[in-house]
Amino acid sequence: MSAQKRTTSGVLGGLLAFLGMSVAAGVLVTAAVTPAIAVTGMATTNSINLFENLPSYLEIGDLAQKTNIFATNNDGSPHLLASFYEQDREEVGWDNVSQFAKDAAVAGEDPRFYEHGGVDIQGTVRGALFTALGKSVQGGSSITQQYVKNVLVQKAELAAKTQAELDAAYEKATATTADRKLKEMRFAIGLEKKYPKNTILQGYLNIAGYGGRVYGIQAASQYYFGVDAKNLNIEQSAALLAIVNNPVKYRLDQPDSKTNGAATVVNGKPVPYALTKERRDYIIDRMLEYKKITKAQHDAAKATPIAPVITPPSTGCTTAGDAAYFCDYVYWTILNDPAFGKTEDDRLTTLKRGGLDIYTTLDLDLQNAAAGAIAGNIPQVDPRLDIGSSAVSVQPGTGRVLEMAQNKTYSQDSEVLASGAQFSAVNYNTDFKYGGSSGFQPGSTYKVFTLAEWLKEGHSLNETVDARVRSNWGTFQDSCNGPQSFPGFAPKNDEGGGGGFWTALYNTQNSENSGFIAMAKELDLCGIRKTAESFGVHTATGDPLTQGAGAVLGTNEIAPVTMAAAFATIAASGMHCDPIVIDKITKQDGSTITPPSANCTQNVDPKITAGMEYAMQRVITAGTATASYGRTSPKVPMIGKTGTTDNNEATWMSGASTKVATVVGVYNASGHVNLRSTYINGTQAAVIRHIIWPAIMSVANAKYGGDDFPQVDSSSLKSVSATVPDVRGKSIQEAQSLIEGAGFGFADGGQQDSELPAGQVSSTNPSGNAPKGSVVTVYTSNGSLVLLPNAIGQDEGTARGTLNQFQIKKQDGDVTDPNQDGKVIATDPAAGAATKPGSQVTITVGKLKK
Repeated sequence: MSAQKRTTSGVLGGLLAFLGMSVAAGVLVTAAVTPAIAVTGMATTNSINLFENLPSYLEIGDLAQKTNIFATNNDGSPHLLASFYEQDREEVGWDNVSQFAKDAAVAGEDPRFYEHGGVDIQGTVRGALFTALGKSVQGGSSITQQYVKNVLVQKAELAAKTQAELDAAYEKATATTADRKLKEMRFAIGLEKKYPKNTILQGYLNIAGYGGRVYGIQAASQYYFGVDAKNLNIEQSAALLAIVNNPVKYRLDQPDSKTNGAATVVNGKPVPYALTKERRDYIIDRMLEYKKITKAQHDAAKATPIAPVITPPSTGCTTAGDAAYFCDYVYWTILNDPAFGKTEDDRLTTLKRGGLDIYTTLDLDLQNAAAGAIAGNIPQVDPRLDIGSSAVSVQPGTGRVLEMAQNKTYSQDSEVLASGAQFSAVNYNTDFKYGGSSGFQPGSTYKVFTLAEWLKEGHSLNETVDARVRSNWGTFQDSCNGPQSFPGFAPKNDEGGGGGFWTALYNTQNSENSGFIAMAKELDLCGIRKTAESFGVHTATGDPLTQGAGAVLGTNEIAPVTMAAAFATIAASGMHCDPIVIDKITKQDGSTITPPSANCTQNVDPKITAGMEYAMQRVITAGTATASYGRTSPKVPMIGKTGTTDNNEATWMSGASTKVATVVGVYNASGHVNLRSTYINGTQAAVIRHIIWPAIMSVANAKYGGDDFPQVDSSSLKSVSATVPDVRGKSIQEAQSLIEGAGFGFADGGQQDSELPAGQVSSTNPSGNAPKGSVVTVYTSNGSLVLLPNAIGQDEGTARGTLNQFQIKKQDGDVTDPNQDGKVIATDPAAGAATKPGSQVTITVGKLKK
């Protein structure tokens, strides 16, 4: 940076140029800086108004400071994840700076600081003369003048946008001209009229450059010696103030630099930091001279070699380790939020110069569990495919993101990224505008939104649909775009087979593709999309969600954190919260900034989510997610849903307790490799999700517990009945149309004996009322039966003639009515019964009882 150019020689050159100016310039100095003002300290009075109008930018206020991002340890203490800064600075108060450092500054730079009124004329003239005579360099500017110069330099640099502009701004702000020096003196006197000496000294220590990007006494203390400014000893204080004198030459993080006397040898031994030590010892001598330390302290300090303990500060999210991608999400949250500035550039300035302390939602226990589970099961690089894996957890009811991990090492350095596929700047878990990818297909995990719409429209979990696999699903309702058909759309079920007549509960538990398409056939595709949006679902790119039949099975590309927030909405009884990563933001003065809101709203009827939870608990205890459930310990009530995309290219396990929702994916970050055909360390890649997810949720359950989900409403479990149409006498085609139109499944039961003409429908099973959606089996007549003629009241002979198509068996029956004597009083089968010709018919003939 251009700050590295700040040398004493530049200042002295300016003084020499100034002192070498014409008599007119000298007169101007005398007029502007009279002994009454500059020497005696009378600048603190109100008798002279020459310097009343102090520019606002010289006010001693907040300086550019680094922003720190923290997680919170279990004991409540902060855990630093990363820092962002243009200048590594942490402003500190008067009481948080060692008295040795204050004394070193005054003794080494401005011994008459507490006596003059802003400009030390004696020191200025002496410094110029010593330099002109070739003697040791003496500081000419007062501490107040140096503070003013630093402010002017930073003001000029802040407006620069390129390195060339930055260099030019620095040169202009430090130009060795009489005009600049006079301006600096004038401002110094004005500053002293407004502020106490200690405030100015504190401002100077906080703004001074200490080499490279290190600014301010606190950052310098931590960087060079690993201590706080209040704990600096004599030799450390003097060494830091030596650096201020010439930040390029005297900095302590370049021990081999020739400019710092690397070649200096004393008594046959090289002296590390020889030039800095020379300047340090000069300051220690001055501290003794001005009675700031004792002779014993002086001797001990000078005898101590310079031994820095370089402690580099955090520089961006790369220092956050396993939580780097979470940190990156925090970074983009700030850059996307207008609360931190009108433009993205303004927000970046706030981040790098605002001195904020940002306390995040990160749970270090869950983060460690997620990062460890991924690292232990998924390689960063695999020669067979571009393997990707991610995990993210969200707290239901708050939207707080508790962990975020993936199988790559975070970097934003183009050279690092080019060095290997194990590095990535892309956050797999987040939206594109938050540093993420274009999203991933969630597969069958998306089916839960069709389930929500099913319940919302009054359907029951126990309602049956015709889920038989077919090549043409016909027309779907779409209230937004009109009726839609999808030629060639013929999804199969994961287990194979032709499907069946299944309830919505069965479809959910076993993740049946044909079952959910059959459910969607009875719904509105536009309604399914809108219901998904009520759970906060959106594409990772910001494009509208598609709502075709394929979308029911999870073809939209969505960020995992969005799906985690959606599952958290289910677990929170329909309360949707946007994912948030910041709990609290404090400024250096202790005031706070309101963090981005989760915007929690009750988007979904709790009756609907209770029905979803009922079905999704079955998924995890007895359905497709049992592999995850079995590995989770301790167990609490949990819901779940698995997802697998076409060709098994992406596999997902998503689920939640009432306290934590977690989404885990193993997938092709790019490319098309079948994960069921790929094994990693002997384990099928497609099932590794069922190892990672329970590893995270086991920690979550142990730490947060989990409550019972709400009782399901009876309406979600009701058996919905309808009347089976009477189709006797219809053709089989007419019967199918009528039965399916009434909401039943249709099955052809084949032919049966019937008196109806062959080919006509003879019966159905069931008939009358039956559960809506259940299968109705239709039978057709083979024409083999006739209706038994009525022979009642006929004599035996006549009756035999009437029933001549049948074998007759006679039996007597007692009667008391003479008119029935010798007449047929009953037949078996009864008259009108459908009976096969040639079969036996028993007639009962009346016999008068005597």
